[in-house]
Amino acid sequence: MSINKINPAEKLQTVHLILEGKETQRHARARLGVSLDALQQWIRIYKSEGEGAFLVTGYKKYSKELKEQAVMDYLSGRGSLQEICQRYGIRAKSKLQNWIKKYNGHEELKASGTGGTAIMTKGRKTTFNERVEIVQYCIAHDHNYAETAAKFGVSYQQARSYTVKYEAGGVDALQDRRGRTKPVEEMSELERLRAENRILRAEKERAEMEASFLKKLGEIERRRG
Repeated sequence: MSINKINPAEKLQTVHLILEGKETQRHARARLGVSLDALQQWIRIYKSEGEGAFLVTGYKKYSKELKEQAVMDYLSGRGSLQEICQRYGIRAKSKLQNWIKKYNGHEELKASGTGGTAIMTKGRKTTFNERVEIVQYCIAHDHNYAETAAKFGVSYQQARSYTVKYEAGGVDALQDRRGRTKPVEEMSELERLRAENRILRAEKERAEMEASFLKKLGEIERRRG
């Protein structure tokens, strides 16, 4: 099973089972097909952020001060990578390792508004099919405009605008009526249905994931109560 296909509810349930002594990390690794490092990262995130840890999607913000303090703690021997990540709510050891590398290379540690990923501020021209793909991805990833923009090489404003337009006016709203672009009225019914269905599938998958999470969370709460 790919680690990217494990939903938030399953991660949360696995962490609970491990922390409650009902499942070993070795058994969980075999059952889910994930690495030990991935399991330990889930546990660390859960201990730092609590029950809603795996509902958080996209990029997490880290201040310059937090980065510097985390790096100094590690270099001063005040904890392992894992301990410091848990202490400061850092979601991956690789992030802390990267900050340490930059610090040792005399690079300035800057606040990361989008988790350190650069976002295009200048948009680019897109086709209708690209706009459909952008909206589909954005909806499937909890309206994370920054992540969507980075993936498709468009501006944050474009990612947000396309999604807002679709939600207000459907797939027809994604048509560019300027210039020589194919008018809405010339689109065949089949083309329109295909585009609409792609986005609707993303919405359905997102809703199913949230419903599954809430159901399993309720089961966990009942067992603990």
